[in-house]
Amino acid sequence: MDLAANLQAVQSRIAAACARAGRDPAAVTLVAVTKGQPPRVVRAAADLGLTLFGENKVQEARAKISLCPGRLHWHLIGHLQSNKARDAVHFFELIHSVDSLALAAEIQKQADKVAKNVPVLLEVNIAGEASKFGHPPEKLLADLPALNALRRLEIHGLMTMAPWSPEPEKARPVFRRLRELKGACEQILGAPLAHLSMGMTGDFEVAVEEGATLVRIGTALFGERPAVKG
Repeated sequence: MDLAANLQAVQSRIAAACARAGRDPAAVTLVAVTKGQPPRVVRAAADLGLTLFGENKVQEARAKISLCPGRLHWHLIGHLQSNKARDAVHFFELIHSVDSLALAAEIQKQADKVAKNVPVLLEVNIAGEASKFGHPPEKLLADLPALNALRRLEIHGLMTMAPWSPEPEKARPVFRRLRELKGACEQILGAPLAHLSMGMTGDFEVAVEEGATLVRIGTALFGERPAVKG
């Protein structure tokens, strides 16, 4: 694996997508997804200048973060179970995957115990896939006032995962809908939302063209994840 070359290629592709959409590349932040990657790989990525890393599972992150440089920033990008909310509040600077009002209330409860405000993104299941988590769009709009009333949660934007397809263009309607939904949320809240977390290795260029501010990329940087021995 040539991590430096991979990083340069991803950054070039982000820049090209921004150019096509008339966007400033500085408006797009790369979240390096390190699920299944050991601390030495994180350190190698950090040596190349990456500072923001995304983990899918709280328990893996809990074991890994202490073995990595302390200057790094960590986001939770995977599904969060309510019983892991306490650790999520402790370890992560931004939780991308707040997928229900019930989970948001549990995060509020755990954050209140330690008097900490928690930046979050609200996960939306745009395509209505049964296999994915997230608020249905209409439910999100209905629940938004209650979500916004949770005083320890700082709503910074929305997140989604597009259905997998070998054709990245098929993800465009999903990403466009999330951008439109952000506008509807801003109308309800009366305030701007900074972030759209959307786009992964297979479709991040389309996501950038549609307004992504956070792209979650693992495989294009690190190659296929190591096989789990079982």
